[in-house]
Amino acid sequence: MKEETWFEEMERRIPVGEVRTRFAPSPMGYMHVGNLRTALYTYLIARHHGGKFILRIEDTDQGRLVEGAVDVIYKTMAECGLQHDEGPDVGGPVGPYIQTERRGLYKEYAERLIARGHAYRCFCDKEDAEEETVSDGVAIHKYDGRCSRLSEAEIQANLDAGKPYVIRQKIPREGKTTFHDEIFGDITVDNDTLDDQVLIKRDGLPTYNFANVIDDHLMGITHVVRGSEYLSSTPKYNLLYEGFGWEIPKYIHCSPVMRDQHNKMSKRHGDPSYEDLIAQGYVTEAVVNYVALLGWAPGGEQEIFSLSELEQAFDLKGISKSPAIFDIVKLRYFNSEYLRAMDPARFAEIAEPYIRKAVPNPDIDAKAIAPLLQQRCEVLTEIPEKIAFFEALPDYDLALYSNKKNKLNPEASLELLHAVRPRFEALEEWTPDSVLGVLSGLAQERDMKIGKVMWPVRISVSGQAVTPGGPVEICTILGKEESLRRMDAGIKMLEEGAQA
Repeated sequence: MKEETWFEEMERRIPVGEVRTRFAPSPMGYMHVGNLRTALYTYLIARHHGGKFILRIEDTDQGRLVEGAVDVIYKTMAECGLQHDEGPDVGGPVGPYIQTERRGLYKEYAERLIARGHAYRCFCDKEDAEEETVSDGVAIHKYDGRCSRLSEAEIQANLDAGKPYVIRQKIPREGKTTFHDEIFGDITVDNDTLDDQVLIKRDGLPTYNFANVIDDHLMGITHVVRGSEYLSSTPKYNLLYEGFGWEIPKYIHCSPVMRDQHNKMSKRHGDPSYEDLIAQGYVTEAVVNYVALLGWAPGGEQEIFSLSELEQAFDLKGISKSPAIFDIVKLRYFNSEYLRAMDPARFAEIAEPYIRKAVPNPDIDAKAIAPLLQQRCEVLTEIPEKIAFFEALPDYDLALYSNKKNKLNPEASLELLHAVRPRFEALEEWTPDSVLGVLSGLAQERDMKIGKVMWPVRISVSGQAVTPGGPVEICTILGKEESLRRMDAGIKMLEEGAQA
């Protein structure tokens, strides 16, 4: 074991006097919604209290690591605005911030725990020495603790023989352990229901449960946010803290995010990750806002929050014990609100790739199409189907020229197109005002509503009854030559229909 001064030096490095939270993901491929919520709540607690937010990569389970997953974590957090104060990429006073780079210290702390009587070396094979107990009719397999009863001579003989071992936590056989959670209150368990969990594996790497406690202490973490599935492990965490004589952090266990009343969200079942939601046309701000409300109620009527507003409003008292249901319809509503309130220039920027999927023609200005869409789409992936007619006039049915509201049939529509067409051709300047002038002028001359004149023009230039923008905007974007070409095609279609 290290000299006592080494442990004292490690203790001196621990920051004190501020709220410190950490997001500690395992790099396993993607950021699911529950993981993003944990990161967000952890970030908000730190920011609300003017503290520090730490990123730590927990990669001790080497068999489950996914290449490139760390980059996904960095990218997701950066996109969501969850700026960390300390972490592998920015450093900090209590690094390194990647667990495998800290592997040397875990064994030292495990040895110290042995010396304090709260851990022991276990030389049993993995499948050996299990006992079965029955609790409430359920069989529970756990290690029987036999190596905790070895004499010093027996332990030394095993070490001298080079027998491999793990280090296990020594759980009291009697009594109870009580811990406090900020959401669920005080929880008490019987110690004889807890197993002597492995702290250090045979390869020298720590288990998640042990490394988590050591790192949280040495990094000065004051608030630990995690899923409620870890409630059952928390008594053992408490006993570790007590075994070392360390202060226990505040626990915040959040209930799961569910796809419905009975099933947790799962990538295996097709539920979306953060990256999936972005690919499906949702914007980051809407996702973050919605995820914040999955299990947290701010109080009052406000639902739309910027990240800075969430930092001010977030309060642990608003976190619910009940599972949260992920409602894609509600997220869609949030997204539409964000798109409509967005700065037009920014909307045009993020919409352009979707516009170009449907309208690659460089002669058509994507920035002119964007304003037609901003108040008319809920997700960005809706854009291509709404505007494909700009690229090419689709096949359409002659029946579209009939409109009950405007008392139009194909014959009346043909007559109106014949009246509009030469006036369009005579225009020297092709602008929204000049196009509108032709249509409104004809309507005034005939003492009819302008909508009646616009209807056959809309159908002829778009082939659709419902379009983002009306015929004025569509004709302006298409340009004079293409607008006239499409109107001619419509006139021909109507004339042939009348002869049939």
